[in-house]
Amino acid sequence: MSLIRRSNVFDPFSLDLWDPFQGFPFGSGSGSSLFPRISSDSDTAAFAGARIDWKETPEAHVFKADVPGLKKEEVKVEVEDGNVLQISGERSKEQEEKNDKWHRVERSSGKFMRRFRLPENAKTEQVKASMENGVLTVTVPKEEVKKPEVKPVQITG
Repeated sequence: MSLIRRSNVFDPFSLDLWDPFQGFPFGSGSGSSLFPRISSDSDTAAFAGARIDWKETPEAHVFKADVPGLKKEEVKVEVEDGNVLQISGERSKEQEEKNDKWHRVERSSGKFMRRFRLPENAKTEQVKASMENGVLTVTVPKEEVKKPEVKPVQITG
């Protein structure tokens, strides 16, 4: 595993690209010249919605991503431009055998990438990541808030 919230259109920290035409036959997913694809890889959109929660504790920013079935080697966690946390990975399609007859394919495959702008108090050089039971946990420690020093002032008079 290499080091990298539910998406909300109004979340100022989320850098996800929203495609309003995703899933429509004429939109960016169709290769139409009016709406060019963001990615040339047709599998990218299939698994693009990796669900990630972001919570802030007094000590750290903690990200939890559901990535069932992925090995830690298939997930990448990076810090770009000093304060952008990027989580990405890829789930491969299952190999098809000639004699196999598929009745239903519901599990998603393909690439995913999520980016989050970290606040200034994040210690990006101390990012830690772990994976257990299909859940990736990324912990970004925070700078300690220094309390102003209170000095008693002597009153003369």
